[in-house]
Amino acid sequence: MDDHPDLAALRARLEEEERAYARLLAALDGLAVLPHSAESPDLWQRMTRLNELWAPATPPPPAFPWSSVQRRMDARLAPVLQRQTDFNSTLVQALNGHLEETSRLHGRLAELVSVLVQYLQHVLPVMDARDRVSTALATTRAELVLETFDRRQESLARRLDALLALRDRVETLSEEVRAIRGALEGQVPPVATAARAAGAIEDARYVAFENRFRGGSEDLRERLAGYVDLFAGLAPVVDLGCGRGEFLELLREGGIAGRGVEANAQAAAACRARGLDVVEGDLVDFLGRQPAGSLGGIFAAQVVEHLPPAVLQDALGAAHRALRPGGRLVLETVNTRSVTGFLEVYLRDLTHRTPLHPDTLRFLAAAQGFTDVRVETRSPVDPAARLQAVPAEGLPSRAVEVLNENAARLNALLYGDQEYVLIASR
Repeated sequence: MDDHPDLAALRARLEEEERAYARLLAALDGLAVLPHSAESPDLWQRMTRLNELWAPATPPPPAFPWSSVQRRMDARLAPVLQRQTDFNSTLVQALNGHLEETSRLHGRLAELVSVLVQYLQHVLPVMDARDRVSTALATTRAELVLETFDRRQESLARRLDALLALRDRVETLSEEVRAIRGALEGQVPPVATAARAAGAIEDARYVAFENRFRGGSEDLRERLAGYVDLFAGLAPVVDLGCGRGEFLELLREGGIAGRGVEANAQAAAACRARGLDVVEGDLVDFLGRQPAGSLGGIFAAQVVEHLPPAVLQDALGAAHRALRPGGRLVLETVNTRSVTGFLEVYLRDLTHRTPLHPDTLRFLAAAQGFTDVRVETRSPVDPAARLQAVPAEGLPSRAVEVLNENAARLNALLYGDQEYVLIASR
């Protein structure tokens, strides 16, 4: 942030303005010392002498009687002397008044300069204080805006949740109506029709549940696309519990022959409507009807956790028998070693029967004769939700190392990948 060119230019401009302010303030401080007239002694000496000389001196009494000539001369000179005396008096008074007025003006000017200096000395602190107040007010306004936005966002989130719930309910009811209509159109006894309708309603509800929590078809296709290459050259491939048929479509697009088996009648019918080879039924029964060694691959995503332990072992045994040598088994399920995966994925679905630890599923597969059994994790948690590493600055290196090791262990336990896949060979 400090290296941003605009910020650097702004900082340089501010420093230059502060230097200019300091220069002007120093110059003003120098000008504030005004020369006073009292500092010129020659002027006051001259004014004192002038004040002494302007008053007419009293002539000394004559030493001898005035002659008529002298009287006549005095009579002629008297007006001139009086005029000179009046001029001198007026000049001295004017100079005295000018000096007094100059002194008063000098004092007023010095007072003005002093006030101006004090004002300028307070300009920068006042501007700084105003900037801080403006910043505080801007921060407060921003906080108020964010608080208002948060309240509106919470209100919108509540409304969105209500709309999503309403949408789920509408989708569920639509699926139930279609299921009941299909059951009623069949030519079966009333008791069988009622049972079929009840089963169809249950299937419809689970389809709506998967639509809500597993995501749309495009999202699921993106997640499953990475498994297609595992079955290259291994046709035919069977998708156990194929659901809406996304993986079968990916196999078809990859030129790999595939079939599906699905216990949910609604989902199976939807797959067949899209031209997919899907039968409705139990996956263990389906595998038991396949000729031994007739399949090249078996795939199941989010299925084995729905099976009771005994059924799971039967399914693994039937899969081993149906696969030919070199065939491949791929099973994706919830990673119950991850607290997030267990709480956010496994517990959400009420039809889940058995939480499968990766070591447990690996052991069961090996016990049925599968080889090269390995486990890979999938669906990592958002890194922002994980515990963050402690920066090394300001702390002892060993303390940082221990803290980060503990954070890594907690991340693996609490925020581990939410799913894992078992890959095994026949």
